[in-house]
Amino acid sequence: MRKLCNYAVISGLVLLISIASDAKTNPTEANKAVARKLFEVALNQGKWDVFEEIHAQDFMAHGGTRPENLKEDLESAKGWRQAFPDGLYTVDQVIAEGDLVVVRWTGRGTNTGEGNGLPATGKHVESTGITIFRIVKGKIAEEWNEVNMLGLLRQLGLLPAARQ
Repeated sequence: MRKLCNYAVISGLVLLISIASDAKTNPTEANKAVARKLFEVALNQGKWDVFEEIHAQDFMAHGGTRPENLKEDLESAKGWRQAFPDGLYTVDQVIAEGDLVVVRWTGRGTNTGEGNGLPATGKHVESTGITIFRIVKGKIAEEWNEVNMLGLLRQLGLLPAARQ
């Protein structure tokens, strides 16, 4: 029995080491890990130091009303956290090729605060999005974001529901 337990522990350690080394030796896997870290650590946990750490200083975000630099994008992320203090992102799918990483995600939360121009409505919402990242030397250099804002605003009651 003891040998079996030792074998299980050693097998688990070998698996963890192989996963970690794969991200270090495979640039595509390393890029995917950076994109996941943005959602799972920086945004979900509000770790803004990690947010800044994984972005390039000359970062540009595309997809809103105008491009945003790193400082503006960070303020926008903080605004979403203020509007949805319990907000969490789920990474639904990650696809990568070269320096590009695509993340299909779902965001869920309750709008109990004000942020990014949204009043507090007290409503729980769920919205989906797709973000394409360009990652250079382990840092997010650019991102293109498509979010179902129409659905989000309707769930918040800030726009009329779709006609049936």
